[in-house]
Amino acid sequence: MTQQLQDEFDSSVENAEAWMKAIQERLRVNDNTKGPRSALEARLRETEKIRALEPEGSLKMDLILVKADAALRSISEDKKHEVLTKLKDIKALWEETAIYITHCHSRIEWVWLHWSEYLKAQDEFYTWIHNMRVTLEPDIELQLGLKEKQWQLSHAQVLLNDVLNQSVLLERLLEEAASLFSRIGDPSVDEDAQRNMRVEYEGIRQEAQNRVKLLETITKEHEQYSANVNQFQSWLNGVTERLNCCIGDATKSSAEDKLKALKEIAKNIRSGGKKWKHLENQCADVIENTSPLGAVRLKDELEELRKALEKLKLLSSEEEERLLKIQQSESAYKSQARQLEADIQELRKDLQRLENDLDPGEEEKTEDEFVALWRKCNAARAALAAEESKVDRLKAQLKELLRFSQDVQPHAESVVSAIQQYQSVKGKTSKMSTDTETQLGKLFQNPLQNFEQWKPSVQMLLETPEPALAHIEAALAESSQFKEQLMTLQLKKDLLNNVLGEEKAESFLQEVAEASKEREILHKSLLQSKSKLQNLILQHKNFDAGFAPLQKKLSAIKAKLDLEKEPRPDLLGKKTQLQRLQMIQDDLAEFAIHMEELEKLVQSNTTHRHEMNQLSSDSQALKKSLEMMIQQSEDHIQKHWAYNDQLSDLQQWIAVTTEKINSYQAVDGEQNIEGRVEDLERWLAEFPDKEIQLHLVEAHGQLIMENSSPEETAHVQAELDQLKESWKSLKEMATGLLKKCQLDRPVADRKKKRAFVGSRWISRPAFHLLDEDPKHKQEMLEERQSISSHLKLLHNFEEWLQGESTKLTKILAETPSSTEEIKAHQSKLEELQSRVPYGQHLFENLLHLHPVIGNSEDLEDLRYRWMLYKSKLRQSLSSPSPGSWEEPDRFRKKRPRGVCSYLRRVCWAALPLQLLLLLLLLLAFLLPLAEETHSCTLANNFARSFNLMLRYEGPPPT
Repeated sequence: MTQQLQDEFDSSVENAEAWMKAIQERLRVNDNTKGPRSALEARLRETEKIRALEPEGSLKMDLILVKADAALRSISEDKKHEVLTKLKDIKALWEETAIYITHCHSRIEWVWLHWSEYLKAQDEFYTWIHNMRVTLEPDIELQLGLKEKQWQLSHAQVLLNDVLNQSVLLERLLEEAASLFSRIGDPSVDEDAQRNMRVEYEGIRQEAQNRVKLLETITKEHEQYSANVNQFQSWLNGVTERLNCCIGDATKSSAEDKLKALKEIAKNIRSGGKKWKHLENQCADVIENTSPLGAVRLKDELEELRKALEKLKLLSSEEEERLLKIQQSESAYKSQARQLEADIQELRKDLQRLENDLDPGEEEKTEDEFVALWRKCNAARAALAAEESKVDRLKAQLKELLRFSQDVQPHAESVVSAIQQYQSVKGKTSKMSTDTETQLGKLFQNPLQNFEQWKPSVQMLLETPEPALAHIEAALAESSQFKEQLMTLQLKKDLLNNVLGEEKAESFLQEVAEASKEREILHKSLLQSKSKLQNLILQHKNFDAGFAPLQKKLSAIKAKLDLEKEPRPDLLGKKTQLQRLQMIQDDLAEFAIHMEELEKLVQSNTTHRHEMNQLSSDSQALKKSLEMMIQQSEDHIQKHWAYNDQLSDLQQWIAVTTEKINSYQAVDGEQNIEGRVEDLERWLAEFPDKEIQLHLVEAHGQLIMENSSPEETAHVQAELDQLKESWKSLKEMATGLLKKCQLDRPVADRKKKRAFVGSRWISRPAFHLLDEDPKHKQEMLEERQSISSHLKLLHNFEEWLQGESTKLTKILAETPSSTEEIKAHQSKLEELQSRVPYGQHLFENLLHLHPVIGNSEDLEDLRYRWMLYKSKLRQSLSSPSPGSWEEPDRFRKKRPRGVCSYLRRVCWAALPLQLLLLLLLLLAFLLPLAEETHSCTLANNFARSFNLMLRYEGPPPT
């Protein structure tokens, strides 16, 4: 019974699974929205049939559940798990099948509904296109007048707005067509169909816009013409009103004013003809776009305007002729009377001007004023002689007026009055000229009289042994005034001849010339006295003002230099001291410039000259002392740098070697004794060179201690003692380790070791591993003396090179300005160049000693400085400007050593590769991910359709 229930359950599961797979296969066949509308409709009917089978599937699941419940009650516990697993799998398959049925049917149904709505909207759009094309196809009808044209334009604008509003529907249709095409791929909604819809719409829109533009042009043209006609009519009415005012008898204007107004009106009428011609041209253009009846009305209106303009022109010309005849009858008498009055007024103005210019005034006048007044009188007499012809012309004009019938009595009285004024001005001018000549004769004599009174006082001032500077300056000022007055009199020769007469003027000018010569002699004497007094006062003041500050400045510089004579405790203090000494040198150069300026003031004063000589000698002594101190400071700093570098290298080597020996001492046992002995022998081979370096360090330390403070001397001595102790300890450790290794090796090896110990490297003066015979001691002593002489040669070459570099630096610091200074500068450089072969010889001797003194950094540093000196000297000889070379660093450059510099180079080399890898990683992150948006929420929606939609919120069916 149990087996039968289980078989029934398995059979129902198999049937249900086969049915579900068949349903899924049918769904997969129909799950496609591509293709024509008939195929889509067939797939929709098929999915509806499949959806109708969904209750059958539910019945099958219910049957399976019943069978499973019966089987689970009767089977054992170990088989229940298998039944439950099958039951779970068939439930999941049924759930997947049901979801697939719903999603497939809803997707196809949505596309079907979407397509139907799109076709309905497309039909409506094409119907609107047809209706609009029928409306816009006929030509534009010609209208009667402006109002009808405006109505026609308004209707066309309404049609255009309708066309523009349809663009929104078109864009919606195109979007729906693109959406449908992406789902169904049917040619009826492809890009060509969409393009055809847009082309048809654009054609309708363009035709509507063209119609509106044409109607706007026609309407605006008619509006402009109507405005111009109204404006012309208004102008015509205004001109007619002005002409009526001029013609009427009620006006009180004169004939001249009326004639002027008529001319203005005639001018306006002529311009009106041009306006009418312009209206005629505009009317022709308007008639082309107007109906025949409207054209007749426009022509009649324009003809009426022309007739009104011609009538106005005729009236204006007739009135102007009448007024001209009246004006000609009155103009003759008025013209002659006006001319007479104008001539009388002109004569009176000229006479009044002459009379005003001749007014002498009551105040006392100067010479220039009298001269100006005399010249005015002469000019007035000449002007009155010229005015006599005008008086005769007035009499003739008055006789001409007597022939007219009008009253000429006022004009006759004016002529008589003008003649009387002329006679009065003529008499006054003659009297004033005589009085002015008398006054000028007296004024010309005043400068000579004042000079004769001033001359004795100046002679007394010059005879005084120590005159005051103020009195001399006052006398010079008065002399300048007399010079100006006398020269002015000499320049007035023509004036004197006119005023005094030729004989009196010649005698007077001779007296003026004699007085000028006497004044010139006195003036030169006064200038000499003034110059002597000013020179004495100026020299005394300038020297006192400049000498005291120079003395104070020199004392201050000397005090600063005395403070810098004390030795400094360390290298930083020595560098600071060198900088301060260079600042003092700049101050001393500035002091020399001020002293040269002060020396120019003491050329003739013996006392001041002695004081300046004393100050100059003190400054020269101070300058020499300062230069020596700067040279010594630079030498001390260079030696200190060399000492520090050599000490640091040797201490580092001792520390590394000590560490290695300690590591070998820590190893116990007899294994690998041969290898340790070989390593130890290789290290011991380095000892002779390092001992030579130790002696060099001691020599540099002794040089530093000779020129250092007690604190620095004690510090250097402590460093040297510590270095010696480290060296001694290292030798003892190496000797003990070597002996220990020799005892551990076999006897044959021990003999071989003894022979090797007696070789060249063990005989060096580095240390004593075994007892040596007297011959070995003698060799060691000779080698030690040779090393000492080599070190001395190295030190001598270094000092010689330092001296030559200092000389070259001083030469380059000079700035020659003249040709002689440039030649002297070049000769100094050539002298230095001549000593280069000697230095090269010394340096080659040092290179020959290279195997003896070892691979020392001092030799490399010296080689660098020697090449730098030769290059600098060679460029100075070839360069035209001595100051163009910058002085290099005086001190030796430090070379980076050790692991840090190696790691730095490795990092710099790997940096480009690291940046490239980082860039590739960044590009990989920025690449767009290929996402397939097959979600039902995105694909199976009807949000932008015309009708409602079916929405599913569950997981996707596929």
